[in-house]
Amino acid sequence: MKFAVIGGTGLIGSQVVKKLNAAGHEAVPHSKSTGIDVISGQGLEEAAAGVDVVVNLTNSPTFDEASPAFFQTSMDNLLAAAHKGGAGHFVVLSIVGADQVPELDYYRAKVLQEELLAAGPVPYSIVRATQFMEFIDAVLSWTADGDTVRLPATPIQPIAANDVAEAVAEVAAGPPLNGIRNIAGPEIFTLDELGRMTLSHKGDNRTVVTDATAGMFAVVKGDVLTDKAAHLASLRYSDWLS
Repeated sequence: MKFAVIGGTGLIGSQVVKKLNAAGHEAVPHSKSTGIDVISGQGLEEAAAGVDVVVNLTNSPTFDEASPAFFQTSMDNLLAAAHKGGAGHFVVLSIVGADQVPELDYYRAKVLQEELLAAGPVPYSIVRATQFMEFIDAVLSWTADGDTVRLPATPIQPIAANDVAEAVAEVAAGPPLNGIRNIAGPEIFTLDELGRMTLSHKGDNRTVVTDATAGMFAVVKGDVLTDKAAHLASLRYSDWLS
């Protein structure tokens, strides 16, 4: 099978390309560095021409109120190119619980992306993942102040990027779901607990203070960012840290 992996040079995309090619498929990575632009549409028709599957792993450059416009324009352009090129399957990567956090601009934008895909002209699959283990350091940095890191006790179920890529590649190589597959890591932590574990492993002496108002995830209630019914990966966070 032939795949166009849009955003194929990033954290997830580069691994998806590698896994698909290792399985005997022909997966080509596309990104700004290879000459395509999902906003202007430059290079998209050429990238999607004659492929069986388009995998869209591009992401908004911001997480604010500008993100819906990015997904609206990029999905309009990509769906048009995929349809014209004859693709029979279009895959996107989204977020577990995105539809349950309308307070977050970025989550509303991801829901918009899903809706555009579902209403589009190409059979589709949506892979929703929980938070990536690779992003925990960034999450800690958002609310760091001197010797203190403030984090809410929001439950999350972190998953390694390699496991996300494995799931995306598997879904992309299969028949369209015309629906959603949820994937998650094997363990649930509260975010403040995960912060303490991460700092301890790194020998970082900063103190994690539980603060229900701190950071982007403070607005998330209950277990929105976890999914006990998801397909579970096997790699545990402590093993990933090691």
